[in-house]
Amino acid sequence: MGSRSLENRSMVDEIKCSEGGTFLYDFGHPLLNRVADSFIKAAGIGALQSVSREAYFTVAGSLDSDNGPRPELPGARKRHVPGLKGETNKESLEAMVKSVGQESIQWGLAAGVYSGLTYGLKEARGAHDWKNSAIAGAVTGVAVALASDDSSHERIVQSAITGAAVSAAANIFAGIF
Repeated sequence: MGSRSLENRSMVDEIKCSEGGTFLYDFGHPLLNRVADSFIKAAGIGALQSVSREAYFTVAGSLDSDNGPRPELPGARKRHVPGLKGETNKESLEAMVKSVGQESIQWGLAAGVYSGLTYGLKEARGAHDWKNSAIAGAVTGVAVALASDDSSHERIVQSAITGAAVSAAANIFAGIF
C-alpha cells in the first residue's frame, strides 16, 4: 500500500487489495475473510441489479401507459415489486428498499456460500478441481432455492443440479480459456 492513506484509496485499489488476499477487514481466518468479501461484493451487485430492473419496469410502465395497454406475454412477470405503485411515495420507497434488500441478501448468500465451500473443500481435500466446484455449486443451489419464495422439492433438486453443472463447467472452462 505504501505511503497512501486509507482515505485516498480508489475503488481500483480496493479491488486489487481484495484480489491479492489482503482484505479491508480481518476476521482472523482466511475462510471468514473470503466469505465476507464475496458476500459484500455480490450483495452490491444484487442491489444494482434490483435497482436497475425496477427502474426499467418503472420507465417501461410509464411509456406503455401512454400508448395503451401492452399485450401480455405468457410467463412474463408483471411487476417484481407489487407495492412499488403504492398510494404514496413513502410506500413505493419502502417497497423498493425491501426488494433491493432481499435481492442483495440472496446474491450475497449465494456468493458467500459458494466461495466458502470452494475454499473449505480445497483446504480439506488439498486440491482445487471440478469436484469441489460441483459440490459447492450444488449446495449453493440448494441454499438459493430455500431462500426463494417457491422452495418446493422439485425446485430444490433442480437448483442443486443446475448449480453443480454450471459451477463445474465454469471450473473446466476456466482452464481452457
